[in-house]
Amino acid sequence: MALTLRDYQTRAIQDLRIAYRQGARSPLLVMATGSGKTVCFAAITKGAVDRGRRVLILVHRRQLIRQASAKLTAAGVPHGIIAAGFTASDQLVQVASVQTLVRRLSGIDWNPDLIVIDEAHHAVAGSWSQTLTHWPQAYRLGVTATPVRRDGRGLGAMFDRLVLGPSVTDLTAQGFLAEAKIYAPALRFQAEKIRVQSGDYAPEEAAAELDRPTVTGDAIEHYQRLGRGCSTIAFCCTMAHAEHVASQFRSCGIAAQTVLGTTPTEEREQAIHDLGSGRLQVLVSVDVISEGTDVPSVGAAILLRPTQSEGLYLQQVGRVLRPAPGKTHALILDHVGNVHRHGFPDDLREWSLDDARKRGRSGGPPAPSVRTCEVCFAAFKPAPICPCCGAECVTQGRQLKQVDGDLQELKREGIRQRVAERKKARTLTDLIQVGIARGMKNPAGWAKHVYLARQQRA
Repeated sequence: MALTLRDYQTRAIQDLRIAYRQGARSPLLVMATGSGKTVCFAAITKGAVDRGRRVLILVHRRQLIRQASAKLTAAGVPHGIIAAGFTASDQLVQVASVQTLVRRLSGIDWNPDLIVIDEAHHAVAGSWSQTLTHWPQAYRLGVTATPVRRDGRGLGAMFDRLVLGPSVTDLTAQGFLAEAKIYAPALRFQAEKIRVQSGDYAPEEAAAELDRPTVTGDAIEHYQRLGRGCSTIAFCCTMAHAEHVASQFRSCGIAAQTVLGTTPTEEREQAIHDLGSGRLQVLVSVDVISEGTDVPSVGAAILLRPTQSEGLYLQQVGRVLRPAPGKTHALILDHVGNVHRHGFPDDLREWSLDDARKRGRSGGPPAPSVRTCEVCFAAFKPAPICPCCGAECVTQGRQLKQVDGDLQELKREGIRQRVAERKKARTLTDLIQVGIARGMKNPAGWAKHVYLARQQRA
């Protein structure tokens, strides 16, 4: 299978070449999850090898080794792999597990001309930093979808230029990513009770708040109503939390399995394969599936881990944005308020290489206003009508207007009349007629959600 570049991937590679020609030695390519970062650096690697250059590609997970190897093969690039279980080779290109390579640095007698760092937001930490500083003369190329870290440290220590790929909005409009449909039910925990450590909620304390029958039950209920039969990844706070969630899904007749840091490699790979084939309905994890997992058929993400990390949030929801045959949208069930903290996956974000305290924020721009439909719990950007069920969305709280210099509270009779109208309509047919009278775009959808919500509360 030959390597074929999309137009935006070709432009990204051209922009990188321009950056190098202008004096950059360590540019960072930022492209959304699912946009083909691996394809881009495979094409760049081929160009380097054709000129006799030696290239080292650093990754931190076995899935990423396989992905890089597959794309290099498609590009016709011979390569070796430095990782446990692989035989050493003298190819010009080496794909290396950073955990293995850092232990072998003293025995390596060659120097790379270019070092490619996959998931480059890790590059300023531990083994990555030690490996990169071992070859200070090498050019670097970082690739990531999320150039931010949970601890707020900027990536400017390792990279000297940002090169931005297309936005999620553009990729979605062109059909290269699936449109996200987000539901954010009412929170059943108190985030303010959870201590923050190293820039994010303490996992054990978050689990204590989230690992409850009311929260898990709510997640299962919404999955059964909105995503039943859809291949799904659920993100939890701790391993114990993940095990409990998977157990509750299984008790409801839903094929669910955990994939954790302690899961053997073969078992982990089989679970991911079963999820892609549909044999497994829900894969429950903590951090293992948030990066590098490429299963386009996965259609839903269940967020059961609150996070203050914009990067982690985008990595998680990015797992389900890849398009696939028959996939009309990506379903995100946010039970922890992350969309309210970080905004929508397709929001425009202004990335920076600076530390968070220099930027004055933790990542991109502040999260925009997010509205949640009171009928179907869909989350969407402020609009008068819910795009999912057609319900009219009334802004809550006092609405003030200025008249001759005095602030006056608006009358609420109109709002009360609408509520009374809806309550009076007892049957599904009655509700549809109310929707028609209000001029809704989808009166039947709105009526169905109202009627179903009433039955569930009864």
